[in-house]
Amino acid sequence: MFSGTSGATKLSLIVIVGLIVLKVIVGTVTGSLSILAQAVDSFLDLFAVSVTYLAIRFAAKPADAEHPFGHGKAENIAAIVQSVLIFIAGGSIIYSAVRRAATNAVLDTTEAGIAVMAVSIVASIFLSRYLKRVAKREDSLALAANAHNIAADVYSAAAVLVGLTVVRFTGRDIIDYILAGVVALFILKVGFDVLRNSLGGLVDVKLPEEEESNIKSAITEHFGGEVVSFHKLRTRKAGSQRYIDLHLVMPRHLSIEEAHEMCDHLEIDIRHRLVRTDVTIHVEPCDGTCKVCKITCDERQG
Repeated sequence: MFSGTSGATKLSLIVIVGLIVLKVIVGTVTGSLSILAQAVDSFLDLFAVSVTYLAIRFAAKPADAEHPFGHGKAENIAAIVQSVLIFIAGGSIIYSAVRRAATNAVLDTTEAGIAVMAVSIVASIFLSRYLKRVAKREDSLALAANAHNIAADVYSAAAVLVGLTVVRFTGRDIIDYILAGVVALFILKVGFDVLRNSLGGLVDVKLPEEEESNIKSAITEHFGGEVVSFHKLRTRKAGSQRYIDLHLVMPRHLSIEEAHEMCDHLEIDIRHRLVRTDVTIHVEPCDGTCKVCKITCDERQG
């Protein structure tokens, strides 16, 4: 029921709506402003998950006349939205810590507040880990960003809980402020990483070096019998879809049918190594000088 990217986002919606209902009810009954503030934060999570769900559904649409390369970059846009929300989470922690320090505000240490925070942390930990697993399996940038956003809530809530504990046993508020600052900086770094990865897809950054090496390995395995050399290898990624194009130099005596068949074999090999990959190959005949070719043929010189 909750398998795949669409199922994972549906599970996120259910968990977050459940947390919102819990926080609103407990916050209203106890009059705790901090619990109601957590409910507001969960509403932001609900917005983020909704954006992710819509982006994943849109990105899954097949290519059409208006979008011949598909709709995969919708995931990149959703990830940018997630990164902004992560930045907001980190910034709000810093703002809250500075405000408490300036006004000597007392933290909400009610049992209800701590209990709700603990429930939220446990639920968010399981949800974040599940989203990360699905995102890795499905190669979903938007879902991975959503997982990082949920994890940011875990870090912030955990920082508050630890801060409450430290203050209660030591009476030193400064430790809580320092802890909040460290967690906020970590969350901001996570937001920066998510933003960098999502922008990379929008500006067509090449595939990671490991994946490009895998592609080159597939090509070179065809050297000697099918391929003389290759050049102009270009790679990019939109959402979970990879796009590869390259020029292959082949023996000039091959027929169009033979060259086409060899290209098909290479494309299949690359797709076995990298899933969700579109490969475009431009074939060029060798120049006949035999400088790099070791293939025995009637055209060979020397």
